[in-house]
Amino acid sequence: MPSPKTPELRQASAPVPYAQALTEMEARNRAIADGTAEELVWLLEHPPVYTAGTSAAADELLDPRFEVFEAGRGGRYTYHGPGQRIGYILLNLGERGRDVRCFVHSLEGWVIATLADLGLESWRAEGRVGIWTKDIDGREAKIGAIGVRVRRWVTMHGFSVNLAPDLSHFTGIVPCGIEEFGITSLERLGIGLAPEAFDKALLARLDDFLASLEGKACSLP
Repeated sequence: MPSPKTPELRQASAPVPYAQALTEMEARNRAIADGTAEELVWLLEHPPVYTAGTSAAADELLDPRFEVFEAGRGGRYTYHGPGQRIGYILLNLGERGRDVRCFVHSLEGWVIATLADLGLESWRAEGRVGIWTKDIDGREAKIGAIGVRVRRWVTMHGFSVNLAPDLSHFTGIVPCGIEEFGITSLERLGIGLAPEAFDKALLARLDDFLASLEGKACSLP
């Protein structure tokens, strides 16, 4: 069987309202499953918004100062806003190994490898979803979030990485249900980076990410 094609790439230069993105993503998910659209990697930002995953607990929404949306993805509450780069990854796992765990692991690995290329060490943490690094105080802090949904073997949602968001906006929620760890950003850690530069580093690793989804290439710890 021939390898799947490289997905369509879309890079938004202006913030995309969350409701609009969610509607477009769900429509594209259905079209990919029906065979009427290509896979998609969509890189963008949102205006400030809180999103609730399927495991979100009401008491983790501390201050709903921004609009709150039911996202339909896995996970709990997250914040999206300017200065945070989001990747919505819509792939047909029916043609890429049919392994959801491998997909999530590979998605995490893609972000971790990209951050390493940008000069920041980051990692997975057992029992805690997301991408973690060392904050300026030496403690672990979250720099990236992961949240996905798979419908008819087609993925949707994906990841977010904190380039230079207003970190005070995260205080309206318990981010991803984890109270004991903070949130950090590349800017806070002394790495100033435009969204276009992050996209370039990320996309340089796209082929590696796609290859890691195929069969034995997905090696889980």
